[in-house]
Amino acid sequence: MLYGNRRNKQKDKPVTSLIHELYHGLEKMGIQVSDEAANGMLDYLDLLSKWNRVYNLTAVRKPEQMLTRHVFDSLAILPFVEGKRIIDVGSGAGLPGIPLALTMPDCEFVLLDSNSKKTRFLQQAKTDLKLDNMEVVHERVEEYQPEQLFNTVVSRAYSSLAGMLESTSHLLLDDGVNLAMKGVYPVAELDAIPAGFELISVEQLQVPDLDADRHVVIIKRK
Repeated sequence: MLYGNRRNKQKDKPVTSLIHELYHGLEKMGIQVSDEAANGMLDYLDLLSKWNRVYNLTAVRKPEQMLTRHVFDSLAILPFVEGKRIIDVGSGAGLPGIPLALTMPDCEFVLLDSNSKKTRFLQQAKTDLKLDNMEVVHERVEEYQPEQLFNTVVSRAYSSLAGMLESTSHLLLDDGVNLAMKGVYPVAELDAIPAGFELISVEQLQVPDLDADRHVVIIKRK
């Protein structure tokens, strides 16, 4: 573990406490990461806390709450991610893209957002965290034309299922998968899935220390 290798950047809580919470949560989720990746997750929380004071990237303020509501919440979809190329549409503060990119260094990630202040933050995070497997794109999703399509399209609090599928269909390989992260079970949205797509399943996510419903909707092309 990395207890002696990390400087105490956090002002709100001793760093060793956050490290314990990080490893304890990852153990509950059955996720193993390198010390480098774990350090990266804590450095990400440092950076997010710093930028949040000026840019209001997230309503969550305390690092220990960010750990649960952002990092663990993002990593809960890890078992459902397919392939080597993943795009996070409407990435915002880098969720779920940055925690996933730290955990999956052998995969390629594109984090896309149309908000310039958010992509400035994402670019800073890429640099500071040395995320060579991550590309930041400042563009509307409907206008983005990648050179290579993606195995997995992920979204978190992005839009309705129908809106997501319609705006991102040009990004997905024929055998790719859409992962839409939701809170409560999205009954009405499931009824509005457009033609050409098939609901595979809706999985309830287990996020350590989070007392709220979390689901991921898994959709593929017909």
